[in-house]
Amino acid sequence: MTAQRIALVVVLLAVLVAVAIGNLPLAAGVERASTFAGEHREVAAALFVVAYVLAAVLFLPGSLLTIAAGVLFGLPLGVALTSLASALGASAAFAVGRFAARDWVAQRVATRPRFHALVAAAGSRGFLLVLLARLSPLIPYNLLNYALSVTSVRFRDYLLATWLGMLPATVLYVYTGSIAKSLAEPASAPSWAAGSLLAIGFVATAALTLLIARYATRALSERLAAESAPRVAGGAE
Repeated sequence: MTAQRIALVVVLLAVLVAVAIGNLPLAAGVERASTFAGEHREVAAALFVVAYVLAAVLFLPGSLLTIAAGVLFGLPLGVALTSLASALGASAAFAVGRFAARDWVAQRVATRPRFHALVAAAGSRGFLLVLLARLSPLIPYNLLNYALSVTSVRFRDYLLATWLGMLPATVLYVYTGSIAKSLAEPASAPSWAAGSLLAIGFVATAALTLLIARYATRALSERLAAESAPRVAGGAE
C-alpha cells in the first residue's frame, strides 16, 4: 500500500510535467491558475483552504489538492496552507461525525472489523493511536476523520496528532507539485546543480516518508490486532 502511494506520487509528477511540456489543454488551465495564484495570493490561498475543507467533509480525495498546492504556491507556503487546510478539514469532518451524523458513522464502523478495533483502541492512549493512524496509509484520510469521530479520543489530541501525522505526506506531495512546476517552466528551470539537489531532496523525502509509514503501519496493525484478539477468542468460546 505504501509503496503504491509513493509510485502514484512519481507517476503524478511525470504526468504534470508531461502536461505542461506537451502544451496539452490542461496545461493552459494550470498556467491560468498559477498566474491567478501569483497575482492574488491571499484570495487564492483562501479559496484553496475552503476547497480542501469541503473535500474532507464530502469524502473527496485531497492528494491532488495537496500536489496542486506545490504547483500554485511553492514548497514553503504550499506546505503551510495544506497543513492548515487539512487540519481544518479533518476537524470539520470530525465535528460532523461526532455531533451531526454519529449514528450513521457508528453503524458503518460497526460493520468493519478494522474500524471497530480502532474505535475500541482509541479509548486508551488516543493521541498515539491517532498519530500512528495518520502516519500510516492503512486507513484513508477522509474515512479516518469520520471513524475517529465516534471514538472517545479528545479533540485536542485528535487535532494535534492529525496535524503532526499528516506532515510527512504533505511535504512529499507538495514537493511533487513544486518540482513539477519548476521542470515545466523553462524560464525558471533550475540549473543542473540545483536540479540535482531537488531530485536528491525529493528522493530523500519519499524514502523517509516510506520508512515512517511502514513503521506506523506495523505498529498500528499490532495495536488493532491486539484489540481484536480478545473479542475473537471470546466469540470462539
